[in-house]
Amino acid sequence: MKSQDIRKQFLQFFESKGHLIVPSAPIVLKDDPTLMFNNSGMAQFKEYFLGNGTPKSPRIADTQKCLRVSGKHNDLEDVGFDTYHHTMFEMLGNWSFGDYFKKEALDWAWEFLTEVLKLDKDRLYVSVFEGNPKENVPFDQEAWDIWKQYVPEDRIILGNKKDNFWEMGDQGPCGPCSEIHIDLRTDAERASVSGRSLVNADHPQVVEIWNNVFMEFNRKADGSLEKLPAQHVDTGMGFERLCMAMQNVTSNYDTDVFTPLIQKVEEITGLKYTSNEVKNISEEQNKTNIAIRVIVDHVRAVAFAIADGQLPSNTGAGYVIRRILRRAIRYGFTFLNTKEPFINKLVEVLANQMGEFFPEIKSQQQLVTNVIREEEASFLRTLEQGLQLLDTVVSKTKGNEVSGVKVFELKDTFGFPEDLTELILRERGFTFNKEEFNKELEDQRRRGRVLVERDDWMVLIDGNVETFVGYDKTENEVKISRFRRIKNDKGVLYQIVLDNTPFYPEGGGQVGDKGTLVSANETIDIIDTKKENNLILHFAKQLPENIEASFVAKVNTDLRTSTSKNHSATHLMHLGLRTILGTHVEQKGSLVNPNHLRFDFSHFAKVTDEEIRKVEDFVNARIEEQLQLVEHRSIPIQQAMAQGAMALFGEKYGDNVRMIEFGDSKELCGGIHVKNTGEIWHFKIVSEGAVAAGIRRVEAITGDAVKDYFAQQESDLDAIKETLKNPQDTLKAVVSLQDDNAKLRKQIEQLLKQKAKGLKGELASQLQDVNGMKFLATQVDLNPEGAKDLAYELGTLGTNLFLVIATSEDDKPMLSCYISKELVAEKNLNAGTVVRELGKYIQGGGGGQAFFATAGGKNVAGIKEALAKAIDFLK
Repeated sequence: MKSQDIRKQFLQFFESKGHLIVPSAPIVLKDDPTLMFNNSGMAQFKEYFLGNGTPKSPRIADTQKCLRVSGKHNDLEDVGFDTYHHTMFEMLGNWSFGDYFKKEALDWAWEFLTEVLKLDKDRLYVSVFEGNPKENVPFDQEAWDIWKQYVPEDRIILGNKKDNFWEMGDQGPCGPCSEIHIDLRTDAERASVSGRSLVNADHPQVVEIWNNVFMEFNRKADGSLEKLPAQHVDTGMGFERLCMAMQNVTSNYDTDVFTPLIQKVEEITGLKYTSNEVKNISEEQNKTNIAIRVIVDHVRAVAFAIADGQLPSNTGAGYVIRRILRRAIRYGFTFLNTKEPFINKLVEVLANQMGEFFPEIKSQQQLVTNVIREEEASFLRTLEQGLQLLDTVVSKTKGNEVSGVKVFELKDTFGFPEDLTELILRERGFTFNKEEFNKELEDQRRRGRVLVERDDWMVLIDGNVETFVGYDKTENEVKISRFRRIKNDKGVLYQIVLDNTPFYPEGGGQVGDKGTLVSANETIDIIDTKKENNLILHFAKQLPENIEASFVAKVNTDLRTSTSKNHSATHLMHLGLRTILGTHVEQKGSLVNPNHLRFDFSHFAKVTDEEIRKVEDFVNARIEEQLQLVEHRSIPIQQAMAQGAMALFGEKYGDNVRMIEFGDSKELCGGIHVKNTGEIWHFKIVSEGAVAAGIRRVEAITGDAVKDYFAQQESDLDAIKETLKNPQDTLKAVVSLQDDNAKLRKQIEQLLKQKAKGLKGELASQLQDVNGMKFLATQVDLNPEGAKDLAYELGTLGTNLFLVIATSEDDKPMLSCYISKELVAEKNLNAGTVVRELGKYIQGGGGGQAFFATAGGKNVAGIKEALAKAIDFLK
């Protein structure tokens, strides 16, 4: 059975059991500060398990894109070395929210696997929770009795807390679980060793395929358990492992989930992948297999993350995506001999393969391809640079153990991975001090680790689900419904939930509101507002003395007004960009705060000055039209889309949505907006640039910020006029000044060239003979360009020259190295290596060609030592 048919069979089966089929949530989480990525099927349903929301149906089924590469669940370093761990994987799931429980869940699981898919019953093992007397959780007798109907008792396994008690996190809903495992070994292997002994033993062919979690407890902050008011079912079945079982293979990578990607890698590299069925392969072939598994796994994770709106970057979730991609590039570079970008070519295969069920990968195919190609090209350059730096480190190492601190510097500063460093060192007969490396790594992790302690919620009003009234009010009478204390490295804060609130929580790019809670006796500052698991959290540095009092919640309207102007301008600008640049423009990220707006969008060229002016004119024309806000507070999403509303990839929308209209601008948006575009006053773009391949970023201002901007421009112009003695035509005066400057520069260049020729004879007499080479290291009174001319002039004197010439202009030291081409070839000397080493003495660095390179720095005093050390390269 093909993988696409397996997926359809699962969803059709649970639809027949009364389940609502819902689409996968984005792989990148936007509204859950506790998780970077959707790492399990249940993540998008957390609010229902916590009782903070009501699901569309008490029975739901789906297949969820998951990513496990950070935090508690991190499989990254296992990927490639075995045949069943993945970064991205699909989790087939069926869910009951206070509806059915253990009997239906286990009966249907058995029915689907054995009657619909017709898996061999004799290959299936099940597990139940053995109980935990310390926590007063009994043995799961009910699950045991259900399974006894289907399997012999010797294939029912008792599992401990680690294997058979599932928890959302350190706090929150949890409960016992019952797993289903399958033994895919040959009949001979099964006869020799019982599958029972291999369950949960990391055997590649005896694997868990389905976990049925019975949510019936809540883990409190003190570690104790309390019963949930309702019982839920949360199941997850590994799609790739199920495909392995259904397609009669012993590796996930031998299924049609991965084989099309593997075939494309084979085509590109000319290397062959050997199936898991092939035994006794060579060490070289094993390395090839691992590399290909890494690449075809990682491209899925990276491609879907980018399609869902997460670009590779140097921080947060973007850093994780970049790290996954770089791991794939590195394996290709080292083991498949790929020195040019090629992983991007797999995106087309992936889009054709999965686009039917996950349309985002098809619609975003071009963007994903471009971003991956650019990231590949950039990291391949980094690898080349890292190899040169590693050469320098090795040349300075006494003995055969390289400093772990140096290896960490290569990783931290240049992105050169330690395992690649280790591989290269091993080939040269070196090792590195892992203890030193691990200490540096742990120090870095400790610096970046944010430990958050959370108390349990103190509930003051039972059964309350708060109401947001911020679209209509900025001030409202409220009561505190619950609160809790949180503590991190920055101190103690309180999260306060109100029975109704005018405070807008951070979301959709818009920052959260600030303001106050005012009672008859005190005022509490609200410093931020966020949303988590469907609760609006108001952050404060202190609690009111009387937490049961009535308060007036007051939003800071100055900040709110400025933010709303920027948010509405963002919508108008989005339409303007699509009108002027083309409908390929799609929003890829935004930030809206009181000071400015930032907007990332797909576009494959720099936005020209003329295009920027046209976008500004477009937006300002809409402002002058004084378009009235048309707000559809709750409209069916299909109706909104039919009316032309823009929806953003990577966002999760419900059946009913909020649509914002300003004339032809129609967007799905939950943010705060002006009532009339005239309130924006004026719109001005202040910067435009690239964020990633195919992604541009515009920053802009509105309202009072534009007034301040123009006032500063006027002040600057007045200062320029005064400097130029108040000419009648300022522009003409500046152009004249530039012309004069250009003429003077040409004269200086000619004088410096003549000076360099004059120095040639003087310095020729200073050349020393060192080991048959002509050597000179000296400082001259020239600019860097003059030093280059001098080096080339001296180069005409003959062969075997090694020159290091220092200059210092405006207290900026510069070293130039010239090496005759025959020395480069015969003595393996490299000017780039020379200036990188000597550049350290002037607190700088540089590079260039093998025969000529330069290094700039900031320590003029280091020139003397740098020149003194230059001769060491010839000795």
